[in-house]
Amino acid sequence: MGLLSLGTPLPWEQAKELAHEVRQHGIEQFLHIWRNTKNRQKDRLLWGDEIEYMLISLDRKNRRARLSQRGHELLNTLQIEENEMLNLANQTGENPDLEALWRPEFGRYMIEGTPGHPYNSSVFDLTTVEANMKRRREIVASLMREDEMILSIGSYPQLGSGDFLEPPHKANGQFSRSLFLPDEVINPHPRFRTLAGNIRERRGSKVRINMPVFHDLNTPQPFIDPSIPYDRSLFPGDKEAKEGAALPDHIYMDAMGFGMGCCCLQITLQAPNVDQARRLYDQLATVGAVMMSLSASSPIFRGYLADVDCRWNVIAAAVDDRTAEERGERPLAKDRFAIPKSRYGTIDTFLGSDDGLFKPEYNDLKLVYDHEIYRHLVNNDIDELLAKHIAHLFIRDPLVIFEELLDQDDSVSADHFENIQSTNWQNVRFKPPPPNSPIGWRVEFRPLEVQLTEFENAAFSVFTVLLARALLAFPDINLYIPVTKMDINMQRAHNRDAVINERFYFRRSSPADVENTVAELTANEIINGSAEFIGLVPIVQMYLDSINVDENVRRQIERYILFVRGRANGSIMTAAAWIRIFVRNHPEYKFDSVVSSEINYDLAVVLDDIANGRRPAPELLGAGNTV
Repeated sequence: MGLLSLGTPLPWEQAKELAHEVRQHGIEQFLHIWRNTKNRQKDRLLWGDEIEYMLISLDRKNRRARLSQRGHELLNTLQIEENEMLNLANQTGENPDLEALWRPEFGRYMIEGTPGHPYNSSVFDLTTVEANMKRRREIVASLMREDEMILSIGSYPQLGSGDFLEPPHKANGQFSRSLFLPDEVINPHPRFRTLAGNIRERRGSKVRINMPVFHDLNTPQPFIDPSIPYDRSLFPGDKEAKEGAALPDHIYMDAMGFGMGCCCLQITLQAPNVDQARRLYDQLATVGAVMMSLSASSPIFRGYLADVDCRWNVIAAAVDDRTAEERGERPLAKDRFAIPKSRYGTIDTFLGSDDGLFKPEYNDLKLVYDHEIYRHLVNNDIDELLAKHIAHLFIRDPLVIFEELLDQDDSVSADHFENIQSTNWQNVRFKPPPPNSPIGWRVEFRPLEVQLTEFENAAFSVFTVLLARALLAFPDINLYIPVTKMDINMQRAHNRDAVINERFYFRRSSPADVENTVAELTANEIINGSAEFIGLVPIVQMYLDSINVDENVRRQIERYILFVRGRANGSIMTAAAWIRIFVRNHPEYKFDSVVSSEINYDLAVVLDDIANGRRPAPELLGAGNTV
């Protein structure tokens, strides 16, 4: 989760007075990075993945599965060996031989794992990804108690519902002030609680998250959630639910933890140079929604079946720090801008590159950006498209400022830049090199939902990397669509069974009508091809055909490609669909949308069995694919 620094975080009343200063220094830091690295060439096509896990405690006697706060304890243990090896490497000058790296996430029950080193640019390295992911799971499992498990799932079904936390705590924390979540679910790193509190304080109210409930046979109509403590008066914001924040026929949530307490799969790719990074950023942004629909794994929130399959909108609402003025609910008076979206969403502007494919009409959104910052960037030789991108990011305030990090040398630090950059959570992220680092220009692909098994996570990771390399190898491939169409696609991708039922705006391969380059295609048509579009899988296979690939390597990669094909054509179901079917077929389910503690327990156990290969699931993984 973005920049993690240590120090004394400032409360919002102090932090907001320093926002302008942080933005100014952040821009100067970016300019230093740009001048020093804009001409970098021939960086290797390194890449890496991030998988987030949830630690769960099982009470088998009473059939309860609870999120375990020991996740933070395990993380500390995992990082001891990592830090010892890094310190030794610094002394000897040798590269540390690390199998994995471990990082904190928002939830105290969460652990993020990445490979110990970036994967290199060889195709063979793609065949090592699944084994490395399995090894990460084994490393965490070696530290677990007998009554614990780790799951890589998008959303925990009972987060914020009933008896969901081990050990239990009451929802009365000062940072979130949630009706449902205690502050104890938050990682104790000072950044995370401050982030939750400052989002609420900056906004002027608690966040408002409403996901449509899945109306089953016995679900009340309208559905008015009986579990909301409407009459609680512990904090001033408690009245918000009763005053309209909680919508009928929706699952209401009221804290950052509901979004940032979800898990994901993210992939970061290094490009040879800044221009190729810009091409990757633009082209991969257009495929984000359809890839999210293929990876959908989040159909339950706060103990209710939802009528959505993904977590993206939950997170977007969970970090929406915009004030009433910025949301357009009041005329601008104190604030600088009316801002159409949360700081978590699809990109709002393309960057363009030297491939010659970008056209101004693709940036069809009326972009909100800081004109003063834009002029300063342009005056310092930043091109118009990149200057608007950065000036758009910098309409936001820094949410967490550490007192000890205020005074920095802008020529060697990027902390102020990353403070803003890392809290603009978009479907792709354009990442400049860190100062004085061998790391190059990168793009982070962010819309994928995490999968239950290493096979699935490896399949989506490898496919994304191969698609990225094909986009670089074949510079005439053009996936541009208007930016506003991507927003529509992302909303459609949330819908229940979107992968088989929805259509997404996508660019035709060779449109007969040059004025009508965009069509509405199914996920199957986009992934596997049709008369309108060649297909992402055929593009990947063209790339593999163009390079020298060992037969055994190609065979293993084809397993992943066939899996992606199957998800797109509906022959392999998504985790969201599988979970929904499991709940609806459970003998204790009353067809009222309620996922009880007992159902949740049985679901957790069976998901763990699938993840560890104890239960075959060909409907989820594809025929012949095992864990």
